[in-house]
Formats: sequence, structure tokens, C-alpha cells
Amino acid sequence: MRTLRVPLKLINLQDDGFHLLVEIVVFGETHFAVLDTGASRSVFDKALIENNIPQEDIELVSTAEENIATTLFSTSSTAQAFLPKLKIGKLKIKNYHAVGLDLASVNEAYTHMGHPIVAGIIGGDILFKYKARINYKTLILKLKVKE
Repeated sequence: MRTLRVPLKLINLQDDGFHLLVEIVVFGETHFAVLDTGASRSVFDKALIENNIPQEDIELVSTAEENIATTLFSTSSTAQAFLPKLKIGKLKIKNYHAVGLDLASVNEAYTHMGHPIVAGIIGGDILFKYKARINYKTLILKLKVKE
């Protein structure tokens, strides 16, 4: 196993807590994503998916049919599609089955606080699979990959 080291950015939520951001590359563009150890699954901005994947390759699912873990973020429908490539640092995940949710309210709040907008939330599915370790002191995310 090889360990990949990914830098993190700590943002202050107006003295009401903190979020960790990680740079990701999706659809060939660099974005930030929230690193959320409490999220069971990673999700991405629905508009990002709809703007980069042909409509016929996107499955729209109403939240009533969707897993409760993802509906905590949104009350509208989700978009499900395969991301051709998702990069987190040097980790490359091909054909990632993504769930897209409307992250507009999250991004509105971030913008209001002077933080960058986010394209997604990296959750437990990826963090568990790659045996994530977070060092808050050094702001480094360590991920394990098979060689």
C-alpha cells in the first residue's frame, strides 16, 4: 500500500465551527470540496453534473426514492451519473458513480462568509475505501492506495 498526502484548507464558519476543504479535479477543472467524515456518501453539485454530462446519461431520482443519507442535504430530486474521472490530490478514481444534489444554499452561505464555493462533499464512501487519516495539526489528508 502506498500513502498519498493531500493538503487541506481549514475555514472558519464565523466562530461557529470549522470545515475542511480539499481540492478536487472533476471534468478537468479544479474545485474545492468539503471533507465531511459524517457524510455517509460523497455528493456533487447537481448543476456541475448537469452542465458537464449529456442529459441522456443522467438519471433523475426523486428524494422519496433516494437513500435517507443523501436526502439530509436536499429536498429536491437528485441527479445520478458517472464522473469519468475524479482526482483528489494524486488519487484518481475513474467512472465514479456520483449523486448530484443542489448545493446552492451551501455555496450561498460560503460566499456570504467570504469562502470559496464548493463543487461537492467528500464523504465516507471514499474516505473509508481509501483508509483516510486526517491530521488537523498539519492539515494533511492521508489516503492509502494499492500499488
